[in-house]
Formats: sequence, C-alpha cells, structure tokens
Amino acid sequence: MIDVKHSLILVAVMAVVIAFLRFSPFIAFPEGRKRPKVITYLGSVLPYAVIGMLVVYCFKGVSVLRYPWGIPELLAALLVLGLHVWRRNTLISVFSGVAFYMVLVQLVFV
Repeated sequence: MIDVKHSLILVAVMAVVIAFLRFSPFIAFPEGRKRPKVITYLGSVLPYAVIGMLVVYCFKGVSVLRYPWGIPELLAALLVLGLHVWRRNTLISVFSGVAFYMVLVQLVFV
C-alpha cells in the first residue's frame, strides 16, 4: 500500500511539472519579445484541432446497429450545437449537453 509521504511527493512533483508547463510559454516568449509566426499560427489553430479530436473521441464508441442506435448521443450533440450557435457560450453548451445526455441514458433509454 502506498503511504502518505509517497503520495505527497507524487502530488508535489506533478504540481511542479504542471506549473512549469503552464509558465514555460511566458518564460520563452516574454511580453516585449516578438513571437515566431509558427507559434502564433499554432495558437490560432490548435484549439479547434483539440475540439475536433475530442468530438471524434466522444463518438468513437457509439454503435448505431444496436439499441439505442446512437440516439442519445445524436440528440445531445444537436443540443450542444444548437445552444452554442444560439448563446455562443461553450460552458452552457457543454454542461447542458452532458446533463441532457445523462438524463437520456439514465432515465429515457434504459
């Protein structure tokens, strides 16, 4: 069994690594220094690429050949899309979609 001291050391090391990764862009490219064009380009396209990969990952296990035929996933995705087009708020869209999906799979498509 892992003891408390070992767990605290693990958490401390992970915290330092995460802090370094989060602060490294600001250290490498301070405010007065000009950023390379490739970094600016990656900063503009990577968020969309990450969202696209998350969508693919979320739908990879959906089976349209057996019950519930992917209906809860499709309805939740349409809700997220509709809310995002209407409100332009990612948090409202995603949280509403997740809550709606949970209601569907826990209460409707049992």
